[in-house]
Amino acid sequence: METEIAGIGPVAPQERAVSLDALRGFALLGILVMNVQSFAMIDAAYLNPTAYGDLTGVNRLVWILSHLFADQKFISIFSMLFGAGIVLVSARAVARGYSAAAIHYRRTFWLLLIGLLHSYLLWDGDILVAYAFCAFAAFLFRKLRPVTLLIVGLVVFSISSLLYAFFGWSIGYWPPEAIENTMLIWRPAADAVAKELAAFRGPWTGQLAHRAMSSITHQTFVFLIWTGWRAGGLMLIGMGLHKLGVFTGALSRRAYAVMAVVGLAVGLPVIALGITRNFAAGWTLEYSMFFGWQYNYWGSLFVALAYVGLLQFLCSLPRLRGPTGVLAAVGRMALTNYLLQTIVCTLIFFGHGLGLFGHVERGVQILIVFAVWAVQAVFSVVWVRHFRFGPAEWLWRTLTYLKPQPMRL
Repeated sequence: METEIAGIGPVAPQERAVSLDALRGFALLGILVMNVQSFAMIDAAYLNPTAYGDLTGVNRLVWILSHLFADQKFISIFSMLFGAGIVLVSARAVARGYSAAAIHYRRTFWLLLIGLLHSYLLWDGDILVAYAFCAFAAFLFRKLRPVTLLIVGLVVFSISSLLYAFFGWSIGYWPPEAIENTMLIWRPAADAVAKELAAFRGPWTGQLAHRAMSSITHQTFVFLIWTGWRAGGLMLIGMGLHKLGVFTGALSRRAYAVMAVVGLAVGLPVIALGITRNFAAGWTLEYSMFFGWQYNYWGSLFVALAYVGLLQFLCSLPRLRGPTGVLAAVGRMALTNYLLQTIVCTLIFFGHGLGLFGHVERGVQILIVFAVWAVQAVFSVVWVRHFRFGPAEWLWRTLTYLKPQPMRL
């Protein structure tokens, strides 16, 4: 098996689809718009913007624009591309006469380990563990026809929406303790806020206990009612779209333009309606946690597909090869850049760095995002001129193929 895996090898730079890498880079940069809130503020502030911090003036505008254009959009693209990657890696293995299952499950195991280290040692907002869990199952669907994958993916995607609707409908029958515990997640009391602030403004060792409890919750309960269904469904949708050539520029410019226009025309009004209704309802637990977020849950899928169409259209224009090439460089190093975002942001906000956790409002957070984008763009462009992979990609591939991979071009 070692000989087989060593023989198959990872994708060489010249074999990569630039538009696919550009999409991955675009998604990777975009997810920081939302993730920065989790780095900078208490957990509840991501779910409920009224739970912590100022929400007036510029801060309110930044939250509204971030929710409208970023929340769940870029991570949806990233999830779909992960599904596309399962099909790509499996097809390449089969084409060369090797075991697709051996490659996939070894690759996924190491991603799981990287994700566990990331979530427990650095940041509990990690998505890699959830991706690994979903990928173990998604692989079994890889041979289905594109339309079947799209239908099954939408069904899986809808399960979380249905679960939350059921929770909202049934809340009147919950015992008081259950409602109280859920309220602590939605709008934590002052002592809980103070405890979280103290933990992440303190040394790294003091953060571990809080991060471990949060990571366990995300990787069990939250995965079973939310992340697993959404990410898993999007992976299957991504498999179907990849087989249709959507991610590799196989469609016409007109098709991509229509995809962009229709997606934005449907998705943005739905999400905007959700914003209006949540503020009108006062961001209550009973409405916003279970029903109010549904507008963005479904609207974000349309906007994410619109972004795919828009970027593929732009990638087809020769005069934009420079900007799209920068995105492709970021995408080629997606795992490295994802981990790098964590390292940089935890050093800015957590106590083992500058200790700004809870002190930075949303208006300044977005400026930090722009600065990190600039650093990652320059770093990625320079790196890929000299190396085949990013550092994390090199390690992941070396572990997967059981052989040190050539690093320099």
